[in-house]
Amino acid sequence: MPLQGFRWFLCCRQGFSLLGRDYGEKEEEESFELRNKEDLTSNGRSPAEVTVSQPTRTANGTNGHTVSEVSDEMKSLIIEKNKMGLEEDLELLVKGWLLREVRGSWIKQRRYWFVLSQDSLDYYSGPEKGARRLGTLVLTNLCSVIWPDKQTYKETGYWSITVYGRKHCYRLFTKHFNEAVHWACAIQKVIDTKAPVETPTQLLIRDIEENKFNPEAVEHIYQHNPILKYTQGPLYAPLLPFPYGSLEHTYHSGKGYGSVREEAVKLFNCLQQLESAREPVPIIQGVLQTCLDLRTLRDEVYCQLVKQTSCTPAPHTAAHLRYWQLLTCMSCTFLPSSTILKYLKFHLKRIQSQSPDSEMDNYASFIGEALEKTKCRECVPSWEEIQMLMNRQEMLCTVHYPGPGSCQLYISSHTTANEVVRRMQEKLGLQESKNTFALYEQNTLWEQPVASGTLIADILTRFENLSSKESESNSQWKLCFKLYCLLDADSISVDSIEYLFLFEQCHEMVVRGQLPACEEDLQALAALRLQCLIGDFSTHAPCPPLDDLFPSHMVEARVLVSLSAPPALPPCQLAAQGCPTSQRFPTGLLAGALWSHTATAAHKQKVEQDMRLRSRLKEEAAAVMGSIVERWKGLAGYSRRDSMAAYLAIARQWSGFGCTLYEVDFYISSTGSFSQKLWLGVAATSVSLYRQGEAEALESFPYGQICSYGVSDSNTFKITAGDRDLLFETTKLTEIMQLMNAYFSAIHRKRGKGEDTGITVADSTEVAFHHLASTPTPTLLELPSHPV
Repeated sequence: MPLQGFRWFLCCRQGFSLLGRDYGEKEEEESFELRNKEDLTSNGRSPAEVTVSQPTRTANGTNGHTVSEVSDEMKSLIIEKNKMGLEEDLELLVKGWLLREVRGSWIKQRRYWFVLSQDSLDYYSGPEKGARRLGTLVLTNLCSVIWPDKQTYKETGYWSITVYGRKHCYRLFTKHFNEAVHWACAIQKVIDTKAPVETPTQLLIRDIEENKFNPEAVEHIYQHNPILKYTQGPLYAPLLPFPYGSLEHTYHSGKGYGSVREEAVKLFNCLQQLESAREPVPIIQGVLQTCLDLRTLRDEVYCQLVKQTSCTPAPHTAAHLRYWQLLTCMSCTFLPSSTILKYLKFHLKRIQSQSPDSEMDNYASFIGEALEKTKCRECVPSWEEIQMLMNRQEMLCTVHYPGPGSCQLYISSHTTANEVVRRMQEKLGLQESKNTFALYEQNTLWEQPVASGTLIADILTRFENLSSKESESNSQWKLCFKLYCLLDADSISVDSIEYLFLFEQCHEMVVRGQLPACEEDLQALAALRLQCLIGDFSTHAPCPPLDDLFPSHMVEARVLVSLSAPPALPPCQLAAQGCPTSQRFPTGLLAGALWSHTATAAHKQKVEQDMRLRSRLKEEAAAVMGSIVERWKGLAGYSRRDSMAAYLAIARQWSGFGCTLYEVDFYISSTGSFSQKLWLGVAATSVSLYRQGEAEALESFPYGQICSYGVSDSNTFKITAGDRDLLFETTKLTEIMQLMNAYFSAIHRKRGKGEDTGITVADSTEVAFHHLASTPTPTLLELPSHPV
């Protein structure tokens, strides 16, 4: 019993001594000191430095990695010898008191004496000679430092820095901002001077590259290095080096990612789950999504897949082929870095030589071809695309064109919009057309041309994602093949499908209200449309809604004008308007009740106005439809061809026929002109400005007068014509640039062939305000889907 009491006394005394040191009973006046090179030992290194030997290699190319007895933190790392001489070493070593966050203790922060050496950050129980070292964080070039931030200071009252090592993370605190910055700078300076860290996998990849023409040496490397071969066990560290505590993943913190190193290990676990998964597509999509979000992990996943497809015990089983299927999807989605790409191609050839005429051989051949075509994808492949890739097949894509028609084409993960446009022209016999075509992304409310280099697979994936988010009424996304540049409308044969394109796209402009015409002409166009679609009038024929025949905004505008006249006020309100303010109801106990009554009356009045508006819209629409039907009855006997010809004859009366109109929110010119809500019309010969709904152009600028054009800032398009600068504020900057580039390119192409374009274009025209070289063709920022 006395012995137990004595032990208890010693423990308490030691504990109180530690607490005293923690809380500064022996605190020195200076909280930190700078230590110069003179403080180092005679060999130029601090006493706490850790040394790792250079890896040795055998004559046949294999490497026996010999690592000296060092801290456990360094055992899996091989560091090249630092080439910087001592005279060039400008490291600044620091020592001083800092608070360190302690987890799992009732004391959240404890005070220690920290010493920064050339190789590590150590902390001791105190500054006195012989003090016990309590911890070490070895510094390599993979370590990282988070600098002090104001948010932490506001929350805790301390400036903090965080140092990430391989196994440890030190979160340090001080009350002085300058002290925190000084420590962060000094630690970062030590990290920056460290030689690059290479993992065993990287060294072995280099050995394989050096011995790729020596099959025996390569096989020896594989046989004596299990890290290169298939394993059923877990992976505890990435195959490639990643910074400790990397902050790159914070940009995607909303998706729940951890550090890059943690995600690399998780991905290997996902790969292993493929072997037993009943449905592999969700796992494959998850891996691809992580690689899309965290770009640095792409090489790691490629290395993991090469590992899991090397020296497999049962290579021909369905479970093992899952790795090849994921590797196929990766090769069609992302390209690895040049070093890993060489390693991957060598692996594919090795597998093909070892297993000819097998499924692995087929996958390796498919992957090799895909790597030659792959561009980095914008979206993770859709469910359908992944299933097709797993079977090494192509997808079926539906492309619509004006009217009810559509074509189905087989596409791969590498098919671009330009290729689809060319194939559609071949299918529809439009190769000899003088006009150009493009693909459009389209739904019931919106459309946009697709750039020539865009991958169709990305568009289809985006359609799938949008359809799952949007309401059913607006989610009918489709690809549409349409006229893009109308260069020569007169050469289009009436019997050709191109004439149908012109008719349908002209009608789209009419319905959107982008063909300025009087109401009589618009009703005549609607009647001709009915005659073209249905034929002669019949009471039994199904009639399309008015919105598909006539611009609905005109009906709405007429109703709003009729309802805009102020209604006559009842006598009581007229009398109240004549009363002075002092004679009206005073505020008091009844004020709340009166206000409630007034608000209820206002709401009721608004409901009545909405009902009256809807009623008037129905009446007006019925009246307009009646007029259209009467005109339709007078077209009896018109054939479909005659109806289309008469329709386009009316549309051609507008001087801007064939142009593409873009809404301009704001317009100003250097001559002082100013306006809002205009149309910018881009046509084959000129660019024109229109007031919305008016047929006559405010101003028109032939291409021969345009000196330069391009994007001025995020929402502003600028055209320089002669000595005038025109600025347009619009959301369609890219589309305007693409279309003007296409027209300029077509004009110069015709001039190059010696054709008479009837247009004079200055050879010095600038695109996007970059001066052109000797070539007369403007620099194309982005061509449309069809090369022009």
